[in-house]
Amino acid sequence: MAKTESTLKNMVLTLLVITGVAGASLGFMFELTKGPIEAAKKAKQQAAITEVVPGFNNNPADEVYELKSKEGFDLKFFPAKKDGKLIGIAIESMTTKGFSGKIKVMVGLKPDGTIINYQILEHKETPGLGTKMADWFKTDKGNQSVLGKHPKNNNLTVSKDGGEVDAITAATISSRAFLDAVRVAFETYNENKDNQPVADNTSVEEGGSL
Repeated sequence: MAKTESTLKNMVLTLLVITGVAGASLGFMFELTKGPIEAAKKAKQQAAITEVVPGFNNNPADEVYELKSKEGFDLKFFPAKKDGKLIGIAIESMTTKGFSGKIKVMVGLKPDGTIINYQILEHKETPGLGTKMADWFKTDKGNQSVLGKHPKNNNLTVSKDGGEVDAITAATISSRAFLDAVRVAFETYNENKDNQPVADNTSVEEGGSL
């Protein structure tokens, strides 16, 4: 009986040692990779801001602030300035209406709300169909592009719903979701424009140009 107890104690001790070593290794790897992962995320974020609102010479990430959309999403706003003057705003927006759920988009707006550019940040849409939204809505073909459009002056919904935008072929749900993310970005910006910290250094009127 004593031999059996000894064997059981050894097994438990061995399992505890293995668990401890594994936990320590995972903790070490997490700490080792946390910095590079965070740096990569910031680099990707900066690249997206640069693409959707080019020409700034400040660091928009240093002036980032958050606003909650009426849908309950926490959106990040990155003021893009040149020589202290606001030239646009990059908005990290989202929707949950995608074919496979959440879609995150970085949308660049002029101070008056006109769309400058966009970049898809995150999605799980169908390869070869919904994934086409990365380029589809900035392609100058038919009524695909939303660039240069103003969400208040243009009906930025798919043509199937009576709007002005050609949906991605065989991916209407993904198209609706993308346009919904753009709408969320614009409406949240527009509804809070007077209370935003970037509002004081621009006098651009809605519908105007830079």
